[in-house]
Amino acid sequence: MNILVCIKQVPETNKVEVDPVTGVLKRNGVDSKMNPYDLYAIETALRVKEKTGGTITVITMGPPQAAGVIREAFAMGADEGVLISDRKFGGADVLATSYTLAQGIKKTGDFELILCGKQTTDGDTAQVGPEVSEWLNIPSVSNVCKIIDIEKNSISVEMDMTDDIEIAKVEYPCLLAVDKDIFMPRLPSYTRKINTKDKQITVMSLDDMEDKDEKHYGLNGSPTQVQRIFPPSVNAHREMWAGSNSELTTQLLNKLKEMKFA
Repeated sequence: MNILVCIKQVPETNKVEVDPVTGVLKRNGVDSKMNPYDLYAIETALRVKEKTGGTITVITMGPPQAAGVIREAFAMGADEGVLISDRKFGGADVLATSYTLAQGIKKTGDFELILCGKQTTDGDTAQVGPEVSEWLNIPSVSNVCKIIDIEKNSISVEMDMTDDIEIAKVEYPCLLAVDKDIFMPRLPSYTRKINTKDKQITVMSLDDMEDKDEKHYGLNGSPTQVQRIFPPSVNAHREMWAGSNSELTTQLLNKLKEMKFA
C-alpha cells in the first residue's frame, strides 16, 4: 500500500512574535518541532505498513528548515519525503494551505491512504486534512481513534465523536485525520537517523505545481483575513497566604467575594 502522511513543523514555544502587517507568525529564529498530532499519524502509517507492506511518504509545507521534521520522520521509519517550499506559499490560510498540499500530493504520486494529525498546535483549526480530501475528491474521516480492520479495498475505523463512538468503513483512496489516542508513537531510531542523514528530500516550488497561478497560493489565495492577532497576556501576580485551615478558608471566601465570584 502506498501511504502518505501530511506533517508540519510548529513552534516549540507559545512565545512567538506576530507580524503586525500580515498578522502571521514570525517563525524565523524560533525553535521548532514536529506537530505532536502528526507523530500519531506517522505511527499509524507504520502500523498499517507492517500489516500490508508498501511505502510511506511524508509531505510538509514550509520554509527550508521544515526539512527537519522530514528527517525526524525518516528516523521513525518513513521511506520518502517531500518539502513544499516557496516564498509565494507564505501566509496561507487553511484553504490555501490545503490547496497547496493537494497540488503537491498530486505531483508526488497516487496513494491509497493519506494520513494526517487531527489538528496542529499552532492553528488548531482541524480543517486542513478534510479540505485536502475535498481538493483530491476522495472521502475523509476525522477524529479517528482506532483502526478496526484493513482490507484490500477499504479500511474500517472508529471515530471519537465526544458523546459516542462511530464506526466507518471507507474505500481507498481515502484520508484519515487521527486523534492522539490511536497509537503511542515510537521514538526515532538513532541508527536509522544516521543511515538517512544524507537521504534526498524532494523539494517542490510553485514551478513544480500543475496549477501555477500565484493567485491560488499564499496570502493571495487566502480568502480569510485576520483582523487582529496577538500573543496571550501573561499575569504573573500571585499572593502567598499562611495560616490554619479555618483562617485560610475565611481568607479565600473573602477574596472570592472581593472578586465578586461568591
